This record gives sequence, C-alpha cells and structure tokens, in this order.
Amino acid sequence: EVQLVESGGGLVQAGGSLRLSCAASGFIFNDYVIGWFRQAPGKEREGVSCINPSDGSTVYADSVKGRFTISSDNAENTVYLQMNNLKPEDTAVYYCRAWTGFYEYWGQGTQVTVSS
Repeated sequence: EVQLVESGGGLVQAGGSLRLSCAASGFIFNDYVIGWFRQAPGKEREGVSCINPSDGSTVYADSVKGRFTISSDNAENTVYLQMNNLKPEDTAVYYCRAWTGFYEYWGQGTQVTVSS
C-alpha cells in the first residue's frame, strides 16, 4: 500500500520556523520526484518545492526561495521541508506529492498557520 504521511505542521508566529516531514512507503522512493504543494483557503493548490531523491536536484517557487529548504533522507524514505522566516501568506494546508510520468500519490496534508 502506497502511503505519504505528512507531519510537522502547526501554529507559529511570523518570522518563526517549522519543519515538515513526508514519510513515504509502498513504492520505490528514488524512482519518483517528491514535492510539497500548498493550498490556502479560497485559492488553488500551488507548488512550493520538489526534489529528485536520486540526484538531489531541487526546485523552489519564487515565493519561498531563500526561506524554505527541501531535503531527502533516502535511507528513511523521507522528504523534509525546512521553513524559515515564515510569513502569514504561507498559511495553508501543505501536501506531499510523489510522481513519475505514469503515477502520482498525495498525502493527506498538514496545516500550517502563521500568525502576524
């Protein structure tokens, strides 16, 4: 059974930090790109960052560059999103997604709320 389990969300003040985790199981981790997406109330889901665990290459949305860092622990099949200098506009449900050209899987999401 494929699972993507997110954790680490919560309530933080502006300027604070959180680290999200996405624990993957049920598929070959290195065969997939793993990414974080977020959806704020009333807005469309948007990509935040992604990583290719096989070579460590990363991509970031302009809105989070310099503040967020994505990484992977291939031994633990886990992807992390370190979020620093959080802003109220980062408030959203954050989802983990794993995809190839043929398959995609989503986690259940974790809420991140940044107070001003």
